[in-house]
Order: sequence, then structure tokens, then C-alpha cells
Amino acid sequence: MTQEVDPEFFKRADAHIHLSNDQLAKVDSRGKVSASTMYATARFNAWISACGFSSSQQMAEAREEMLGYFIEQYRAMLEENLDDYIANFEKYMNVTKGKG
Repeated sequence: MTQEVDPEFFKRADAHIHLSNDQLAKVDSRGKVSASTMYATARFNAWISACGFSSSQQMAEAREEMLGYFIEQYRAMLEENLDDYIANFEKYMNVTKGKG
């Protein structure tokens, strides 16, 4: 991420990752945990957004702007993390270079 983040940013993110990792032991599909995590993030961001308005009409008028912001931010974060995994695949995935 190119923006400055507060000192607790990665600790909070890691707490969510740990929760998701714990949930992996209880389901038959990583995709189920991923879907639940994305839904929770979307729901929380909708609530955070709603907190900034005094009416549903105001919120409706800003809907496209909010969507653009969250999509742009998610894309940037996903791109950064995909690039990190590509660059460090063997290390992160515990794979010997040249195999698989």
C-alpha cells in the first residue's frame, strides 16, 4: 500500500486472517471462508458508510462514489498482495523452487 497506515493496521488485519485460518479447520472449502470474509467486509463497510449520512437519500446519492472508493481500494490491496505472493511464492507456499 502506498498510503501511510496507522501502527495497529497490520495487527487488526492479522486478527482477521487468524480468525479465517481458524475457520478453515471447520469447513470443507477455502472458498467458503473466503466468501464469508468478503461478505463480512462488505457488510461492515456498508455500515461504516451509513454512519456518515443523516438520511437514506443522502446515502443513495453517494452510492456510486462509495462503490468506486471501495472497489478501487480493494483492487489496489489485492494487486499488492497477489504481486507479493507471486514474488515470494516458494517461500510463502513452502515449495522448493523449480517444483510444481
